[in-house]
Amino acid sequence: MSSESQSSVLHKFKGILFSTMSSEELLNSLDSSEAREDDVFLVSYPKSGTHWIAKIIENIPNARITLTPIELGDISKFEELKVYCERVIPTHLNYNVLPMNIKQKQCKIIYIIRNPKDTAVSLFHYYRENPNLPGIETWHELFELFLRGDVVYGSWFDHILSWEEHKNAKNILIISYEEMKKDPSKTIKKITAFLGLSMSDGEINQIAWKTSFTEMKNNTAKENHDPNHTICALTSNRSLVFRKGSVGDELFDELFTEKMKHSELAKHFGDYS
Repeated sequence: MSSESQSSVLHKFKGILFSTMSSEELLNSLDSSEAREDDVFLVSYPKSGTHWIAKIIENIPNARITLTPIELGDISKFEELKVYCERVIPTHLNYNVLPMNIKQKQCKIIYIIRNPKDTAVSLFHYYRENPNLPGIETWHELFELFLRGDVVYGSWFDHILSWEEHKNAKNILIISYEEMKKDPSKTIKKITAFLGLSMSDGEINQIAWKTSFTEMKNNTAKENHDPNHTICALTSNRSLVFRKGSVGDELFDELFTEKMKHSELAKHFGDYS
């Protein structure tokens, strides 16, 4: 991939690559955004399950409205956010770039983590199919960029570790994509408890069914006409959201062991030693 290809659709903010769909003016103004104490933020590295969690929250009775990512668009985003009374706001920002106001008000944050190998495979397909990202010809090309952190939203390792530093904060709930797949009802219980909502097992199981992979894939085509439900900061085509993937590579395993040797969150991703 040529540097010209990258520069035409990506730009750097605080050393991290962003799509040009996130305007430089908006990124520079993030710290002036006004968070509210009852705001909830859904945070993840791209392709880690933000859309899934958003769907779960949308299916909770009386749930707040899910909006487009805080870093997507231009400076008018802040005016757009003001019209909502209650807000669940997705973002792919790492902790160090998160607006200061959100940290100061200790807004509730749900952080979703996913096996990095599967994340990288999904990101590869994402790059291949998304006109708002640089052209990628081969998996090897994307894999090298992923290892270096030269992809949109930067290094997966840096992203995870920036949030792990705050894993014990009372306002942060960390959810594993893999655990969510294994036992969705258990994950939904965690989310509702974190949000201070009381629901019966029957209600939770119903949400688990409605937000299953199969059901969401079936419903995606019906929703694509509605721009207000765009969750991902990189595209408005949610058919790109539903991807599965896996990959094994010795170089990756070595890098994972080196970068994540002190990480407690690493236990969610199996044995990379």
